[in-house]
Amino acid sequence: MSEFLLISVPLDKTSLTSVEKLKHTVAKTNLASCCKFFIPDLKVGILDSLLSVSDHFSKLDTLTESVIKKTCQCMKEVMETSSDKVLENAFANGDHSVNQKAVLSPLKACLKSLRVDLVTNVTKFQWDKAKYSTALPLSSLADIINKEVSQVETELKSRAAAYNSVRASLQSLEHKLDGNLQTRSLNDFVRREDLVVSEYLTTLLVVVTRGSYSQWEHTYESLSKFVVPRSSRKLYEDGEGAVFSVTLFKRAVCEFKAKARESKFVVREYSLDLEEKKQQEMKQLAVHKKEQHGVFVRWLKVNFREAFIAWIHLKALRLFVESVLRYGLPVGYQALLLQTDKKHSKRLREELASLFVHLDPTASMKDVSCDIPGLCQQEHFSYVCFHISTGMLELGDLQRDCRS
Repeated sequence: MSEFLLISVPLDKTSLTSVEKLKHTVAKTNLASCCKFFIPDLKVGILDSLLSVSDHFSKLDTLTESVIKKTCQCMKEVMETSSDKVLENAFANGDHSVNQKAVLSPLKACLKSLRVDLVTNVTKFQWDKAKYSTALPLSSLADIINKEVSQVETELKSRAAAYNSVRASLQSLEHKLDGNLQTRSLNDFVRREDLVVSEYLTTLLVVVTRGSYSQWEHTYESLSKFVVPRSSRKLYEDGEGAVFSVTLFKRAVCEFKAKARESKFVVREYSLDLEEKKQQEMKQLAVHKKEQHGVFVRWLKVNFREAFIAWIHLKALRLFVESVLRYGLPVGYQALLLQTDKKHSKRLREELASLFVHLDPTASMKDVSCDIPGLCQQEHFSYVCFHISTGMLELGDLQRDCRS
């Protein structure tokens, strides 16, 4: 998992010497890769405005990271659910040779592709002047990013709610197909010719437990004097019981149901036309969900990238502002991007603290949690530092909720 430290140091002779030492050390020890990070000349404004926009940037950083994580989490959930369904279908069709890891590969491939893209976006960062004009004041740039990120968040909630609604409706209908005999759809084994429907006669469907077959056969004709003799047929059977049909006069339906209930027989409410309508609705929902799935996944990928790129611009803005506040005017600092991984992060921090201790001998690393992005602030270190992680793109454990 790639971890990035975006740091800045002033352009004094000691600091520049330390930068050269840093480059030599990380190259020799493979602690990290190090390169310059270009930030264009931006409007400084007055000190009070810098302090205000610094606070605004900090809050916006938290919001942006939250939206990025929600977008990524939703993408994982939607794509994993799809992959699980592929696996279920393969097993249902008897193809037990299917490898689960291979089935999940679309999600893994997507996350891998995004990681490559995002690492490239960070290491080869170029300021987007068309979207974030350097002629604008810092507060206006903050407003642009805030509007962009808030729009992604709002649309994410709307799209996720719409997709989850379709998915929930389909799951509800599918659940009825897989339930027990008292709740599941009967359409798979009840044919139109099994039912007698006329001006005076009707057919009821009755669920009888396996241990009560004999009782049913001997008593169903006596549950009402208007039952057609020898009209009962077993239509379907599973491990718990069976569904029997019985034909009787319509005028006796209420009486028959009451007597059947007393004998613990369950009369199912059933309409062939209504069941066929439900089947058609389920097919239409399945098609709609498939279409929505593709559109939603594409939207998630695009907007995840866009939000991440906005986040990198925000980090650059924060680095600029904090560097000016720390090192003063005229603007003079060097921005560096250090790419490392989690296992080397602590040692890299120690090396940075040693090399740049002259900038602030009172700075300390203790009580600083660098595992929390956005909290590596300049007051904790002798140099200005911000943390960027692509950890949200690890497969990990899914919370299965992209609605919050």
